[in-house]
Amino acid sequence: MTYAYLIHKREAAMRILLSDGSGVTSRQCATVLSRAGHHVEALSPDPRCLCAFTRHVRRVHRVPSYGADPYGWLAAATGVYRRGGFDVLLPTQEQVAVLSREGGAGTATAVPPFTALAAVQDKVSAHATLARFGLPQPASAVVRDLAGWDGYPAYVKRPIGTAGSGVRRLAGPGEPLGPSWDGEPELLVQREVQGPLAMVQSVFDTGALVAFHACLRVREGARGGAGHKRGVALPEVREHLRALGEGLGWHGALSADVVLGADGPAFIDVNPRLVEPVNALLSGVDLITPLLDLALGRAARPQPAAVPGVRTHQLLLAVLGAASRGRAAVLAELAGAVLRRGPYEGGTEELTPGFDPRAMALVAAAAGATLVRPAAWRWFASGSVTAYALEPEGWRLITGAAP
Repeated sequence: MTYAYLIHKREAAMRILLSDGSGVTSRQCATVLSRAGHHVEALSPDPRCLCAFTRHVRRVHRVPSYGADPYGWLAAATGVYRRGGFDVLLPTQEQVAVLSREGGAGTATAVPPFTALAAVQDKVSAHATLARFGLPQPASAVVRDLAGWDGYPAYVKRPIGTAGSGVRRLAGPGEPLGPSWDGEPELLVQREVQGPLAMVQSVFDTGALVAFHACLRVREGARGGAGHKRGVALPEVREHLRALGEGLGWHGALSADVVLGADGPAFIDVNPRLVEPVNALLSGVDLITPLLDLALGRAARPQPAAVPGVRTHQLLLAVLGAASRGRAAVLAELAGAVLRRGPYEGGTEELTPGFDPRAMALVAAAAGATLVRPAAWRWFASGSVTAYALEPEGWRLITGAAP
């Protein structure tokens, strides 16, 4: 059974506006919602964003870039929402921050209280919050410079940064961060933990956990994304996340990245939003319907425990990731997908399931371009993050710290 039939159909078709049209989370949400009978449109500063390449999104509305001008984005987004007669504005990326700050800004949406969001939005605050609620983390410190740090290899993180844009791995002392890092008042530095990465997802209804799922990143795709995943049961991590959500009174989606190290799980990142829901849905956990319920002011129906072991992949991300290793890797990736061998055996495609000519054309274009010029993967992968990533200036505006 494909995931077209797994989402709960509890209400008549609705008009749903996605806060972002550029990222893979939005692309997956669009397919799930559309195949459940809903009318889906999206917002993006780029009319050629990922959601433009699917039959499951009826229209992409051009809005200002969110990163440095969240209130410009908000004005445009709420205008589209009102004029289009939408039933729900579903936050699928960093836009949740300004929506939380403004209490939804007159839209039907699912966002946490701003005090809860601010506790995890920037990495320095998130480090303190995780420690306060007893969630395990790597050996860490908040520093102004790295002079006194001796735990290498290490990851250095800016307070605000999305999808790896604010993270650097340092192999040893003396390795420069680069001029773009100059002027940061605080940095979070964490000792590297060896182990597989788990992508953890949840939905809370006013502090009560109603949905939870975890999957392993089996193979890395472009820019650290998950080209291949496998669902996994992590009861200890579930309880840690439950404690965090209950303690913060969380409302809406909450996600985390967790390294499963030799000494147990270590939380390395927290995101106040939804992340790629299809592996969860195929595992029996619907993350989207509870968010729609919350947006409409209804109690969210608790989801069952996930069935572990479900394997999924995202061919577009896998091809772009392979391109960073050269043409031979791209050809091998395509052959594995066509023949359903290796990591593709027994797996389900997340981004382009079924017949979707526009989506298939994008994958074909990416494969062709990277075979001709492997470095072209950067062009395909870079635009999505810049379209939705919250920048430090934008966060200062949201928190009221900007002059």
